Amino acid sequence: MLRRPLAALVAALSLIGGAVTAATAATSAAPRTATPAAAESYTWKNVQIGGGGFVPGIVFNQSEKNLAYARTDIGGAYRWDQSSGSWIPLLDAVDWDHWGRTGVVSLATDALAPDRVYAAVGTYTNSWDPGTGAVLRSSDRGATWQATDLPFKLGGNMPGRGMGERLAIDPNKDSVLYLGTPSGNGLWRSTDAGVTWSKVTAFPNPGNYADDPSDTSGYNSDNQGVVWVTFDPTTGTRGSTTQTVYVGVADKDNTVYRSTDGGATWARLAGQPTGYIAHKGVLDAVNGYLYPTTSDTGGPYDGAKGQVWRYATRTGTWTDISPMADADTYFGYSGLTVDRQHPGTIMVSGYSSWWPDTLIFRSTDSGATWTRAWDYTSYPNRSDRYTMDVSSVPWLTFGANPSPPEQTPKLGWMTEAMEIDPFDSDRMWYGTGATVYGTNDLTDWDTPGGKITIRPNVKGLEETAVNELVSPPSGAPLLSALGDIDGFRHTDVTKVPAMMFRQPDFTTSTGLDYAEADPSVLVRSGNADSGAHIAFSTDDGADWFAGTDPSGVTGGGTVAAAADGSRFLWSPAGTGVDYSVGFGGSWSASSGVPSGAVIGADRVNPRKFYAFSAGRFYVSTDGGAGFTATAATGLPSSGTVHFKARPGAEGDIWLAGGTSGGVYGLWHSTDSGASFTKVTAVQEADNIGFGKAAPGASYQALYSSAKIGGVRGIYRSTDAGASWTRINDNAHQYGWTGGAITGDPRMFGRVYVGTNGRGIVYGDSSGSTGTTPPTTPPTTPPTTPPTTPPTTPPTTPPTTPPPAGGCQVAYTVTNQWPGGFQASVTVTNAGGTALNGWTLLWSFAGDETITSLWSAKFGQSGRAVTVTPPDWATTLPAGGTATFGFTGSSSGTPAVPAAFRLNGTTCARG
Repeated sequence: MLRRPLAALVAALSLIGGAVTAATAATSAAPRTATPAAAESYTWKNVQIGGGGFVPGIVFNQSEKNLAYARTDIGGAYRWDQSSGSWIPLLDAVDWDHWGRTGVVSLATDALAPDRVYAAVGTYTNSWDPGTGAVLRSSDRGATWQATDLPFKLGGNMPGRGMGERLAIDPNKDSVLYLGTPSGNGLWRSTDAGVTWSKVTAFPNPGNYADDPSDTSGYNSDNQGVVWVTFDPTTGTRGSTTQTVYVGVADKDNTVYRSTDGGATWARLAGQPTGYIAHKGVLDAVNGYLYPTTSDTGGPYDGAKGQVWRYATRTGTWTDISPMADADTYFGYSGLTVDRQHPGTIMVSGYSSWWPDTLIFRSTDSGATWTRAWDYTSYPNRSDRYTMDVSSVPWLTFGANPSPPEQTPKLGWMTEAMEIDPFDSDRMWYGTGATVYGTNDLTDWDTPGGKITIRPNVKGLEETAVNELVSPPSGAPLLSALGDIDGFRHTDVTKVPAMMFRQPDFTTSTGLDYAEADPSVLVRSGNADSGAHIAFSTDDGADWFAGTDPSGVTGGGTVAAAADGSRFLWSPAGTGVDYSVGFGGSWSASSGVPSGAVIGADRVNPRKFYAFSAGRFYVSTDGGAGFTATAATGLPSSGTVHFKARPGAEGDIWLAGGTSGGVYGLWHSTDSGASFTKVTAVQEADNIGFGKAAPGASYQALYSSAKIGGVRGIYRSTDAGASWTRINDNAHQYGWTGGAITGDPRMFGRVYVGTNGRGIVYGDSSGSTGTTPPTTPPTTPPTTPPTTPPTTPPTTPPTTPPPAGGCQVAYTVTNQWPGGFQASVTVTNAGGTALNGWTLLWSFAGDETITSLWSAKFGQSGRAVTVTPPDWATTLPAGGTATFGFTGSSSGTPAVPAAFRLNGTTCARG
């Protein structure tokens, strides 16, 4: 996915708000005591999504076959497991206080001692990450780690994170490592296998490039620093220090440096190109060539120009070997790999070519000539040297139906990581903004007419940031709101879903809720580049349709559904809290509640909603129209707060949150928020969720990411908060887990936990079955837009009459509420020939008025309605059907129209 700066900001601020350092929360005057218990045995797994985030680095070990690692910007590091064909997460033991270590700046695997691996970690160099950077070292391939803290920060999710690798091991003397650092801290070295580090004071240039020097947040204004280190192994012998070392610097005038005396002295490499930053520097030691790929920015999103150069290490000659002429280049180069079996073969990527696709180039003669992954034949048509098979992660098509020259799925974007297996010339992997792709037949590229097959190579690598999770009592067991890729409906958490939420598309979903008494009704909110910021579903999240936005909405905010699904409350970004009767066709401002308040719905009383802001709790008993602040005191006035109402009990509310150094913890109310009692043994808590009650218990199990007895963890209570048991262990901490949590109402012991970069994890107790009852498929046609548009090319719709055999129309009112309703219409061409264009007419019996219609076009004049097909599906084949849905207003009970006419002919009613 595109790891957007805004998503990074939201995630970072929520981490700070959720308090990442230990603190003791103040207690209220009427404390409630809870007793922590010893940890219970749990197994932890990922809910399967299949990637979902930026993979900026892939590293193969140069001496052991099939040993490889991948790094992510916020989701930790992984080791490849050849036997299972999957990635093994290596940093799940990162604890709450060190959450920044899930951002991996660089990786290095030791060719002399393959069990050793190193990771440079830290997520942000500005104030968003309160910790400093560190170098982690492992002697068991990442199963366990030791850390050396650095006196400065590192930025795994900062601009320039696709450059590298910044961390490198001397191939002749593996006790020597170098680390390139940002923020003006220069080049650092360890001579004791990463235990201690010191600055290389002789290195002359700490870099000077910042993406936006005027950015006051420090995110885009940070100096991107020293960005890669490459050794020439031919200039040393086993056990002695390698003499020649190349270093890349984020400085457009001085981007490559070299030492020829083992790092004692350094000099700018003479004759180098200027005006660009060298993103990578890879050495072909056999032929004596150093290849830098360059861009005019640090990436990973931007870059409008770039070049590829070849430096002859024996003669000092520089040669521009760029695959495309400068005049034709609209992107920067970054991805770079050398085939170690055939060193004259190199590949590079145009990482910032977003449209129509990324560019990958290949040369078998050290850059003298190039071929590319795709070429234009006659614009806009393309000829590809590859086929893509995304059947294992089908959502990578993003449900798109683009026009040429775009294709779906895309070859990629943000393609800064690219590696040919040093032991297998046919295997190549590359990272994108959403996944890792790979091929096992790469050399077919070089045969006339040959095509390689590219597939996702991401099994086991889960990298999404989670904003909200719900597990309804029926239907799909889990639905999620995610950063950057909207969210998913999981009917089976062990399988990758076919598609993320669609129609409307959100870049990031920020809120999600369901109607407790009618769980098929859901609402979600999110950030969008255009269009509505709110969507509804009446079929358990299988299909969605857009609502309308109140004036001033700029972002998704939080949402709540009434217990019976008859109305909704919305607290969006950019404006105040609003409520809607029906599915968001119109909104009215709620009174008595501050803008930006966190909101929720009572799970029993459909007229009751709740809100929280700056230490005050608010309640509405008139469906969200008006709110009144309760008398409750002692609640957090700062920091991130989550609250939820308990299913089955009106007015039973649990609230978690606060900030380090201030009021922080877990509170409980049984009187709709009129008063709260603090659970005193819970020192800190950041979220709360409910699951099926324990055997013999009537009160739902409670789950929270909390600190109890001085220990941070995931906790469960089976006795209404009287006692708590830690259910995770130190190997399964996942950094920050304060965003989202929910139990499963159908299975005791199961809990779903949202992380900030490791996706959704779920835990099962040793006593649970570990399986969720299957979801029953809906028995009625969906009443909302299809999740993917048909792929039939649009045609101009001639007005032809229906063929012999006529037509049939099924009109169903699928939902109704005071003043409004929803309907589904299915038109069947019962004739023997296709309809190339159609028009359906009917008249309402009363004052029904269509407010929103999807999967077709419509017009209404008085009671008369005209519906025509959408541009992307104008043909109705013989025997085929077209389904569309709509919402409308009505003062009475909506009736089925008496007659329908298709292209002038009366249709039978189905």
